[in-house]
Amino acid sequence: MKYFTNLKWRKNMSNKVKYNLKNVYAAKLNKTNDGYNYEEPKRIPGAVSISLEAEGDSSPFYADGIVYFRSTSNNGYSGDLEIALIPEWFRTEILKEKLDTNGVLIENSEVTETEKFALLFEFDGDKKAIRHVMYNCSANRPSIESETKEESIEPGTETLSLTCDPRSDGLVKSRTGDTTKDTTYNNWYSSVYIPAKKPESPKQVGGK
Repeated sequence: MKYFTNLKWRKNMSNKVKYNLKNVYAAKLNKTNDGYNYEEPKRIPGAVSISLEAEGDSSPFYADGIVYFRSTSNNGYSGDLEIALIPEWFRTEILKEKLDTNGVLIENSEVTETEKFALLFEFDGDKKAIRHVMYNCSANRPSIESETKEESIEPGTETLSLTCDPRSDGLVKSRTGDTTKDTTYNNWYSSVYIPAKKPESPKQVGGK
């Protein structure tokens, strides 16, 4: 009965819709000889919208006059993140702009590669917010644009063009689901979630 009750509760927590982007964070990615590690996620306030399109190809193989087999490739995602204003820490730590001794941000053409990072964010749901992490992102320099003030003030925004590639181990993204444990869900923005490994099967002894 207890198992049935828990299962019924989980079913009742299933979302029917999603809306409202919020809680956008970025965590700098460091690649080491032992693999990957991430710095503590930092919040990017003022999230307006995000649009990431799936990248990859679908290749059909024809036999017997039909599509006999179809292979697909996962090349990650690419798209835009629109925010109110890019925080200074993101410009210095990720886009690699430099602060001089007078506290002025300097952009230099000698910087040819920005830092990789994990992107964390969530969408509200009718039952519970859905939390995401993209593991291997890079951002291009944003455009410079604004408009003169008219009768009313219309805040401008800044847009980061993102590429979210698979890591070398194939990891692309993770997201919370209906049965995600509370500890994992509540700590989503404390550190970058790394998928749990399934326990290995015990080795058989004597060939049995």
